Amino acid sequence: MSLLTIQRKMARAVMTPLTAGENMRRTSPSGRPMRALAAEFIKPNDRLTSFERLELYNQQYWWRVLSSVREDFPGLRAILGDRRFDAMCKAYLVDCPSISFTMRNLGARLANWLRKHPQWAGAKQALALDMVRLEWADIAAFDAGGELPLRAEDVAAQDLPRLRLRLQPYIHLLELHYPVDNLLLEVRHGGEKGFASNAFRAEHARKRSAVARLKPERIWLAVHRVDHSLYFRRLEREEFLLLREIEGGATVGRALVTVFRKSAITEGQQAENVRRWFHNWAVLGWFCRPKGRAE
Repeated sequence: MSLLTIQRKMARAVMTPLTAGENMRRTSPSGRPMRALAAEFIKPNDRLTSFERLELYNQQYWWRVLSSVREDFPGLRAILGDRRFDAMCKAYLVDCPSISFTMRNLGARLANWLRKHPQWAGAKQALALDMVRLEWADIAAFDAGGELPLRAEDVAAQDLPRLRLRLQPYIHLLELHYPVDNLLLEVRHGGEKGFASNAFRAEHARKRSAVARLKPERIWLAVHRVDHSLYFRRLEREEFLLLREIEGGATVGRALVTVFRKSAITEGQQAENVRRWFHNWAVLGWFCRPKGRAE
């Protein structure tokens, strides 16, 4: 048996869902007895059978990936509730098993998967999708690449209307139906304070109350980082649209025309807003320096 064959057999067995009692299944997805399959590529030792040795890996895989998703999506967990969230995680990981060397990517497909399986969130589908998008943006922004920020001298001799700018790779722009930024911060505040039953119940009651109080509200958000710390920054609608046009490759001039074509904001206020926005973006270093301009 080749090494590749052994690796594939091992992966399929390890990623097979556990039983309700969190033990390895007695039958593989193909219908073969798991004991016979384990004996093909795992030797027993003086303490454990081939099946028992494989079961340890099977259990550790599922306990670890489930734990990782729980840690990455506390906001979604607060919305769905612990029991429903855990069941959803298992269904998601069966359909979208790990395909990366890093746990960081486990939730990369969760938003699209949840959109195709609305039964898990039910009436809270829009809220759940907003939260998943925010939590994934938070994960992605943390370790995304960054480039040297744009300087005033980089644009001094440029034809500004024809200038094309690039946003930093770690910036994520989100148009959301609920103020999930506030909800996520509230859910995270304090975290799990321990296993004492009263404290545990109080913490869960606080999270359920925070979810219940949330009302629909259209917000525009940038997830970004400064000095290795992550932040959620609320944006004005036109500010968000302008950044999205620039992100999509439009020149500054074309982006401004597109955003303000049907805007009720007066021309004078438009000019003031644009100056303020570009000043803030420059201070935060949101635009990348042109390639070939490194010191």
